[in-house]
Amino acid sequence: MAEYTQAETGGTLQRPEGLRGIAADLSSDQRAFKNVSWGKAMMWIFLLSDTFVFGCFLLAYMTARMSTPVEWPNPSQVFALHIGGHELPLILIAIMTFVLISSSGTMAMAVNFGYRRERGRTAALMLLTAVLGATFVGMQAFEWTKLISEGVRPWENPWGAAQFGSSFFMITGFHGTHVTFGVIFLLIVARKVWRGDFDTERRGFFTSRKGSYEIVEIMGLYWHFVDLVWVFIFAFFYLW
Repeated sequence: MAEYTQAETGGTLQRPEGLRGIAADLSSDQRAFKNVSWGKAMMWIFLLSDTFVFGCFLLAYMTARMSTPVEWPNPSQVFALHIGGHELPLILIAIMTFVLISSSGTMAMAVNFGYRRERGRTAALMLLTAVLGATFVGMQAFEWTKLISEGVRPWENPWGAAQFGSSFFMITGFHGTHVTFGVIFLLIVARKVWRGDFDTERRGFFTSRKGSYEIVEIMGLYWHFVDLVWVFIFAFFYLW
């Protein structure tokens, strides 16, 4: 198998010339995955499978919306809030999106400080991420309560196509479940980081080898995936 060669100066890798260079490019991903830990590889496999599930849900939603002869409800009207005598379309959804995207930033910083082995900052940022995630779930619960009180059900709604209710509860509920489980695991890992379990190799769930904070990065992969999925839900369900 062709491999990259070490340069004589600078300590960088040089690409071989000709066909050997092409072979090195094609085999580079295979060599890279040999160094991936079991936990990280399993998380990537889980995220890949979850991508197909969410993709099927969104495809089913788009198929139902485009095929139904009944008028589809207007999201700006359905998800509007009445504040101070004014109707503000999608204001709650905009705040929810801002909160969840902000949590991606705090999670990224937590991963950064985790690899620096700064326990206090890592735990604090993970806790902040969990708080933002819980805030998102709370606002989603408020959104569900509002729509249910207005007559939206999985089989009907007062604004038009009956498929709207089933699509809404299925897609947002499945995503909200992911966020909820993410918040729970963030709190568990943050507590272990704060106690120093990853420095003393204290036995228990989610404790990796001594001095390794890789579990924080694995949690970051999951959390960024959840945030990315919400961007697609926001675009297809609320803006379309």
